Amino acid sequence: MSSGVQVQAPSMPRWRQFYALTKPRVVQLIVFCAIVGMLLAVPGLPSRDEWQTMLAASLGIWLVAAAAAAFNCLVEQHIDARMKRTAWRPTARGELSRTQSLVFSALLCAAGGLLLLLFVNALTLWLTLATFVGYAVVYTVYLKPTTPQNIVIGGASGAMPPVLGWAAMRGELGAEPWLMCLIIFLWTPPHFWALALYRAEEYAKSGLPMLPVTHGNAFTRLQVLLYCWVLLAATLLPYLIGMSGLLYLVAALALGLRFCWMGWRLYKAYSDAYARRTFWFSIWYLAALFAALLVDHYAAPFLY
Repeated sequence: MSSGVQVQAPSMPRWRQFYALTKPRVVQLIVFCAIVGMLLAVPGLPSRDEWQTMLAASLGIWLVAAAAAAFNCLVEQHIDARMKRTAWRPTARGELSRTQSLVFSALLCAAGGLLLLLFVNALTLWLTLATFVGYAVVYTVYLKPTTPQNIVIGGASGAMPPVLGWAAMRGELGAEPWLMCLIIFLWTPPHFWALALYRAEEYAKSGLPMLPVTHGNAFTRLQVLLYCWVLLAATLLPYLIGMSGLLYLVAALALGLRFCWMGWRLYKAYSDAYARRTFWFSIWYLAALFAALLVDHYAAPFLY
């Protein structure tokens, strides 16, 4: 790896190499958001049959999401090798061949698709496969290397988990899952650009046209701040349409204002350390926001 980042970490066992390709932490957040969509789609507590459907849907979505992550690692192995954050990945280190990675991704996708078709429903299958294509092909292959708006456009596929979860339980879609999708879509740019800000030098070396590289640090910080405020407005919509109640509203306002404050501080007094802090907060923000939706859903009969 003469032109890349030298990584001296010892080689992982083979099973861990394949597991690492699935980007476990990213997929866990995807499945969590999908499960929230499933639970919100069911009035009251799920029945035994509904729990079984949820289990099959969660596993199917996990497998397809893991397949997309593995395909991403395969396509970006040379880019990953030039970035400290990703140079440890088995594909970047050459420990897994392109054929091994491709077959692994295909098997995961086929297994997940079969689970969704046999034990969930066709709508969830097709939506999940469309999400796979959106992330693994449209975003990874075409958008990411060609436009600084890659994360904005490509964020549509990453915002789909609640829609998949809702479709799994209802077999149809309404306004509620699309609102959750909108929230994740608007959350993605400030989340990812906070990371890109303190990794700008690595992205520049990788050749990817990330926003801090093409438009500079100050412009990216302004975009983070603006998206934080637009995101806050979008998170109020579930309350405004009657999807959730006051408990969720309070949580959305508290979390959203905190995110906006961090975006403001990042804009006014930038540091890599604070960009990193904003990035990690954004992950907890999304998890807490969706948890608040879920708590409000089950507390509603007792509170409202």
